[in-house]
Amino acid sequence: MATTALPIPPGPEATPEITLNFPDNRLLIDLCGEFDRNLTHIESALGIQLLRRGNELAVIGEHNSSERAAEALRELYSRLEKGKEVEPGDVDAAIRMGRTEQNTGARSGDQLEMFKGGVYEIRTRKKTVEPRTITQKKYVESLFKHELVFGLGPAGTGKTYLAVAAAVAMFIDGHVDRIILSRPAVEAGERLGFLPGDMKDKVDPYMQPLYDALNDFLPAKQVAKLIEEKRIEIAPLAFMRGRTLSNAFIVLDEAQNSTTMQMKMFLTRMGEGSRMAITGDTSQIDLPRGVPSGLVEAAKILRGVAGTGSTEFATEDIVRHPMVARIITAYDKHAKNHG
Repeated sequence: MATTALPIPPGPEATPEITLNFPDNRLLIDLCGEFDRNLTHIESALGIQLLRRGNELAVIGEHNSSERAAEALRELYSRLEKGKEVEPGDVDAAIRMGRTEQNTGARSGDQLEMFKGGVYEIRTRKKTVEPRTITQKKYVESLFKHELVFGLGPAGTGKTYLAVAAAVAMFIDGHVDRIILSRPAVEAGERLGFLPGDMKDKVDPYMQPLYDALNDFLPAKQVAKLIEEKRIEIAPLAFMRGRTLSNAFIVLDEAQNSTTMQMKMFLTRMGEGSRMAITGDTSQIDLPRGVPSGLVEAAKILRGVAGTGSTEFATEDIVRHPMVARIITAYDKHAKNHG
């Protein structure tokens, strides 16, 4: 009796593999990180597998994820070849952005040669700051391109940190004569009048995040000297009334807690040769109930006005500890479910 051969079902397809060669073994060790922590991070973030074979790394996994991992590894190795270190934040940045994103896009104005070759870096006396997400890259470009910039989004996205870095870079390069950093001194649980000390002692705790950012970019002795010379000012928003701020880079942090009148007052302080960065998180408004946020109104009113730029950050732009993004996402979800 004749029999008909049944077709043999195809076996499982081999998982695609990308092989990367890294000729300098010393740099490869730095690329992998202590106990291969950088490789483990990339594997976890992209759902792929990395195998080391001598001076080669094999990337195994779904095509798009493997390509992203390979691009991140190439970018990090290139960074090491330039003599830069690779820290956990740099691994995150390479995963999020990729070398292709970093090397494309229009460069900002000619007044600062800061983005040569498409590399977005802010150079200060103590460190070089690089954007770690696509949104951060756009924000940095906006800070050097526009005279007035709004940075809106959740905590941990680098809004204020990058603005202060830009202020320090412009000050060092002589594009501005002064740096002015300000915040609304909104009382949260304690009255200013009941806090100990003189007025400076009372408001300094509100300004501490600005001091922290500044000390990341300039030596402490230089910061103290510049503050003494009034070339750097750190003061509450209320202290800005009646002033004209010329040839200065001005940063207003936590601007969601400014009222409509305070925001208008602050914006109209801008003098000749000055730039402003207004940052805040519109989901964290501590104003009394019924008092509108000056930041929310200003961002709407000034949208599209010549010389202004606006960047909106999202949860995925958070560059602090990964737990921060998870915490904010959980709170947002809870608010939606119980709003």
